[in-house]
Amino acid sequence: MIMTSKFVSHRSLQRALDRKLYLLLYGKAYGSPSDKPVWHFPEKVYESEETLRKCAESALQSVLGELSHTYFVGNAPMGHMVIQPADDAQESGYKRFFFKSQVTATNKFEIGKCEDFVWVTKDELLGYFPEQTEYLNKMIIS
Repeated sequence: MIMTSKFVSHRSLQRALDRKLYLLLYGKAYGSPSDKPVWHFPEKVYESEETLRKCAESALQSVLGELSHTYFVGNAPMGHMVIQPADDAQESGYKRFFFKSQVTATNKFEIGKCEDFVWVTKDELLGYFPEQTEYLNKMIIS
């Protein structure tokens, strides 16, 4: 028996089942040059958390609600970018750290605190951030 399926939404974790998916949010991102919404990873400005990983967990929890179905791979970031100020209004640049986490034992989350969201494959991810393709290709191993 051959089974076919209709198009599965980019909002579903059940697409591209044999490939890793990355969560992108659409909304206001830290450091964006305007108030226009953009696609970005879940993020949070480091404040007083005990570690960078705790900050990353807090960022993900703010959009997922709870982390019982997630697993953070290690305590250290998997990479970082130095972001230069977009204009003279910002005093200095900042560092954006990336942490790897995985979804376990679920296929649905109630994503909040954004205008929209998508789960994308690595190839699709590169289409959202064409100016960072070289860096993302080095950082993400698939």
